[in-house]
Amino acid sequence: MTLAWRALAQLANWPDLRQTVPSCGQGQAVSSARGEVVHFHSERDVDLRLTDRAIRRFAKDLRGSGAIRIVPGSQWVTLRMDAASDVDLLLTLVSVALQAQQMAVDPDDRPAVGCNDQRGAGFVKADLGRI
Repeated sequence: MTLAWRALAQLANWPDLRQTVPSCGQGQAVSSARGEVVHFHSERDVDLRLTDRAIRRFAKDLRGSGAIRIVPGSQWVTLRMDAASDVDLLLTLVSVALQAQQMAVDPDDRPAVGCNDQRGAGFVKADLGRI
């Protein structure tokens, strides 16, 4: 079982989360009552929806991780699942995302529009240089 699918199996067992079809149509998703939280696009690439406030709050830490890609203007961050610690990071960030969803509406937050997979913002381009 790949790291991403292991994370998906763990999240599918969390209370208040359910496995769903992602709005982008690629892979699997996990949603809460307030909307989609995670898209599993491949065995390694995962998009996680955070609020603008959460991204601003953790931007320095997120950018410091080689496993995370932030796309300007997107409420989704992309995680590359290469190590067991990346699963732990994803689970922690899902907790952050769920807490952010439950907080009062942030006037700076925009409606979630398409995940990063739809923007071609995953790690695929980085992989092409290795081939």
